[in-house]
Amino acid sequence: MNDITETTNDPDNAWLENYPYDTIVVGQSARMVRTLTLADIQAFAAVSGDTNPAHLDPDYANASLFHGVIGHGMWGGALISSLLGTVFPGPGTIYLEQNLHFSRPVRIGDTLNVTVTCVAKHDDKKTVDLDCLLVNQKGERVLYGMARVMAPLEKLRLPRVHAPHISLFDPEVRHANLLALGAHLEPVLCGVVHPCDADSLQGAMDAHLAGLIKAVLIAPEKKLRALAVEAGIDLQGLTVIDVPHSHAAAEMAAQMAADHKLEALMKGSLHTDELIHAVVMQPGLRTGRRMSHVFRFEAPMYPKPLYITDAALNIAPNLQEKADIVQNAILFAQIMGVAQPKVAILSAVETVNPSIPSTLDAAALCKMADRGQIKGGVLDGPLAFDNAVSTHAAEIKHISSPVAGQADILVAPDLESGNMMAKQLEYLAGASGSGVVLGARVPIALTSRADTATTRSASALLAKLIAHHYRSHPA
Repeated sequence: MNDITETTNDPDNAWLENYPYDTIVVGQSARMVRTLTLADIQAFAAVSGDTNPAHLDPDYANASLFHGVIGHGMWGGALISSLLGTVFPGPGTIYLEQNLHFSRPVRIGDTLNVTVTCVAKHDDKKTVDLDCLLVNQKGERVLYGMARVMAPLEKLRLPRVHAPHISLFDPEVRHANLLALGAHLEPVLCGVVHPCDADSLQGAMDAHLAGLIKAVLIAPEKKLRALAVEAGIDLQGLTVIDVPHSHAAAEMAAQMAADHKLEALMKGSLHTDELIHAVVMQPGLRTGRRMSHVFRFEAPMYPKPLYITDAALNIAPNLQEKADIVQNAILFAQIMGVAQPKVAILSAVETVNPSIPSTLDAAALCKMADRGQIKGGVLDGPLAFDNAVSTHAAEIKHISSPVAGQADILVAPDLESGNMMAKQLEYLAGASGSGVVLGARVPIALTSRADTATTRSASALLAKLIAHHYRSHPA
């Protein structure tokens, strides 16, 4: 028997070769080995649309007949197809028939030996019957059946076409994991400032119903209730504080926060400047540090959350203002569980250039950190964006740094660059983001008119976590 081993199907092999009909003998076989991973299950579900909870929901799967997550049965069938199409008979093979019998479930970590063996040839139509067998690492049969294919007639040797790269990113799972960080904490009293459009009101209600906040709606009551009726939103049980307009809503919210009647604020449909001005003008909310905004992003191609600042408040911060911005971001990352955040001070280049002021600021900020004027993080800069997030880019440019390629925090030179960076991550890279303002005695969840309900609830969760931190560590 001419046995073809799994090395024939090595993806690193640059070439594919087939076995024409005339060269195939009964008893000839080919084999490949594959281990099932969670990524395999997720990718198969995404491509096939088969989201059966037996494959994707551990709680459901554990209570099922199989007592745990199992792979899709047809994933095993796909391995047979791969072996037939790429190895034996190989390129030029046309699948005609396949029957399958499923003997045992395949679980994450199971290693399958996939074998196809020629059992018959039919000269009239140049077809081949193949016995198909999948056996796990314990020697147990998990899948078997018979395939009939039309074998290629000509010898082919073709360059291997590599499959496209699949990046698995489930924003719903990431969002659920984020919300879970605050599941054990009681909701905080949060003033929702002028939620007078459907999106901001719905976002506040979602956060309230999810137990993230106890929403206190501060807005013109008549207008608010009319909006709620129109949008089908039930305000029963919520506190509504009537004010004449958005400016008054901002002032009332700031005053209540200063009087310790609110632990967090959430922006509604008023302009950001209007809310922030009211907070700044309230002496009881000042901390001695400048207020700044921090985005938290989950990006498909980055292995951990990215914190970007400042992309919403400070237009062209000076050195001292940047020091406050950095310190706020470090505190935020620490609250989120990053013990010693790696902070990349961004510019267009990675060397100090007097013609580029942001490189001078970056160098000064790093020196301030060295002397303890900025605490809690590891700073490096100036760094270009690629050097901050890509170890490959950093290595090519011979940058040796504990931050390069593994940054937790990206500090933009100014609001324009920060805002563009944040929106590029969201709209071009598919990142899911949320954000909050620090530097006042209460956190402020800032939301945009374009934000989804998911983003709004995530921002509320961030405010909740910070508010709980402030209970024991006042700002």
